[in-house]
Amino acid sequence: MNTGPPLRQIRAQFDDHTIRVYQAYSPQIATRALRAQTFVAPFKMSRMTWIKPSFLWMMYRCGWGTKPGQERVLAIDISREGFEWALRNSCLSHFDAAHDETEEQWSLRKEKSPVRIQWDPERDARLERLEHRSIQIGLSEAAIEKYVHEWIQRISDATELAHKLETAVANNDTASVQSLLPVELPYSVPADIQSRIGMLIDE
Repeated sequence: MNTGPPLRQIRAQFDDHTIRVYQAYSPQIATRALRAQTFVAPFKMSRMTWIKPSFLWMMYRCGWGTKPGQERVLAIDISREGFEWALRNSCLSHFDAAHDETEEQWSLRKEKSPVRIQWDPERDARLERLEHRSIQIGLSEAAIEKYVHEWIQRISDATELAHKLETAVANNDTASVQSLLPVELPYSVPADIQSRIGMLIDE
């Protein structure tokens, strides 16, 4: 019997008003974002930007903040209202026959949606893949405008945390890993959103 998390579930740090997502950028972008408490140039509004509620998936993606152009890890607290707007206005990034009746139906939805959804294997503290999935949310067009100008409530620097955790994992310091890891709990997704983002797909 599987006693682990559901295959597709949003897990995050959140409170009644905000939910935390992560991104990793170059020092040039991150420093200015921290100062302005939102994204400003050289951040490009014209490019799709991906937000990730899972800290460990972000660590997998940026190599604990060591990959070129991803040396600074940012924790971004956005409004739950904005987060759920993104989910409601999203489309899966790839056609899935279990979700859309036809590829044409999916393609039409994708054209109209400013948000993309991907479900990728979640990672453990050693960044090895797990059986359950983690959501990645790609923002473009109107979604980026709302993200930058309306949704962001606070940006903090999580780079030092990333480096401390990398060291603790390398040293097999389980106690430190457990104390440092952000506690991410299941996020209650409204029923009308679950189907749209593919949460109910059984792979």
